[in-house]
Amino acid sequence: MSSSVQLLETTGNALRDALSRRDWDAIGELDAQCRQAVDEAMVEAVRDEELLRDRLQALLDLYRELVITCQAEQNRVAAELVQLNQSQQGAKVYQLFS
Repeated sequence: MSSSVQLLETTGNALRDALSRRDWDAIGELDAQCRQAVDEAMVEAVRDEELLRDRLQALLDLYRELVITCQAEQNRVAAELVQLNQSQQGAKVYQLFS
C-alpha cells in the first residue's frame, strides 16, 4: 500500500473517530489533513488504483455522513437559540408586570 493511500486511511479513521465523539476542533484539523492527503494521493503514482478508489470512496461516504451530522447539529443549536430567545422575551414581559 502506498504512503498516500495509507495516509488517506489513517486520516479518514481519525476523522470518523472525531465525528463519533463530536469533537469539532479535531474535525476541523483532520479535514485539512484529509484534503492534503487527497492532494498527495492525486499526484503520487499509485500501483493499486482500485485500492485508492476504494479509500477515496470511503472518504466521500464519511464526508456525506459528516455533512448530515453537521446539519443536524446546526438545527439543534438553532432550536436551542430560539428557545433561549423565547425564554428571555418571556422573562422581560414578566418583569414588566411584576
